Amino acid sequence: MTTTAPPVDSRVIGLAHYAARAVVERVLSRHGATFQQQIALRPAVVDGPLDREALAGRVVAALKADPADAHAVIGELLAKGLLAADGESIGATDAGRALHDTVTAETAPISARIYAGIPAEDRAVAGRVLARITERADAELAAM
Repeated sequence: MTTTAPPVDSRVIGLAHYAARAVVERVLSRHGATFQQQIALRPAVVDGPLDREALAGRVVAALKADPADAHAVIGELLAKGLLAADGESIGATDAGRALHDTVTAETAPISARIYAGIPAEDRAVAGRVLARITERADAELAAM
């Protein structure tokens, strides 16, 4: 356990992200899915069905991915039968919802252990700081 908290910077954020992502990827791999597929599946389950371009836009925004890569991931999920298309509308299938629910159920207790003992106030501060950093980084990326 770290006794002296490092100042937040891109490295600290990246290390936390990749540690948490590795946990999710381990769960996803047991079900034959990738992190990118989970990022595309979630909005289709939670908010879907969505227009194909809107879903691709969500993937691009979440992963800072190229639109072609986002469409490729959507294609993978369509091919696996986890998403279904009705014209330009894309929605989760029963299998897609089941995968999402299973991964959510399997990661929930792990997440609870990861966040256990961190005061709500600390999590709120971290959330505000990370939201501001994300906003600024998105603005820099848009300006490039």
